[in-house]
Amino acid sequence: MPAPNAISCDKLIRLMGTPRAPLLLDVRSDEDVSADPRLLPGAIRVDDRALSAFASPTHGSVALCQEGHRRSQGAAAWLRAEGSPSEYLEGGFAAWRAAGLPLIDPGRLPPRDAQGRTVWVTRSRPKIDRIACPWLIRRFVDPRAVILFVAPAEVVGVAERHDAAPFDVEGVFWSHRGDLCTFDVMLAELNLSLPALDRMAAIVRGADTARLDLAPEAAGLLAASLGLSRMFSDDLEQLDAGMLLYDAFYRWARDAGDETHNWPTNKPKAD
Repeated sequence: MPAPNAISCDKLIRLMGTPRAPLLLDVRSDEDVSADPRLLPGAIRVDDRALSAFASPTHGSVALCQEGHRRSQGAAAWLRAEGSPSEYLEGGFAAWRAAGLPLIDPGRLPPRDAQGRTVWVTRSRPKIDRIACPWLIRRFVDPRAVILFVAPAEVVGVAERHDAAPFDVEGVFWSHRGDLCTFDVMLAELNLSLPALDRMAAIVRGADTARLDLAPEAAGLLAASLGLSRMFSDDLEQLDAGMLLYDAFYRWARDAGDETHNWPTNKPKAD
């Protein structure tokens, strides 16, 4: 019987992609990682005997090992002893993989900096793709990711200087391909196949490539994105506001895509 501080794969996948998602700490052994180096979306590889940097009284975490035994349960217990809320993944990496849930190839990601964060760089003055992609990165790849906005001509040079991944500029790996926008490419390359993300992809592609016929919601995303770009002169402030916008689109795509609304909603029935 799982302990009260266990979390199931079903519950964890529901938290992913939302602001309430816990920090995922992959404490598998080197041997287990060598056998399958893929990561749960957003997971960070850490030493289960060096967890002090991840103890926080306000941010929860989930520790996971191969099958949910001593490594992850011990890590979660240690973090709780440090005053940091923590659970372990019931069944571990093996249960997640057996359920067919998304796993990311870490070889696709840029190297992590001294603080364990991935770094990404793109053009300044974002509109759609350059907000959608950072949202995807922070919600499903690396919640602590650093996003740099620079002049278009400097994106590649800044990326080289800081071991960052350039995106949404011509001639780089993470960019448009044919009819696909950068958001589409990230979903495909990172193996992030979830129905809600697929639904969002059509909306982002339609708004970003002037094909509003691809999804009825594309025009709304375009309007909101252009409005945000005129509300903020600071790109990072705009990104913070845009995160909330895409959080809302994700929850709509996951939970309310078929819901309608009309007025009045509570009209009394005739006698």
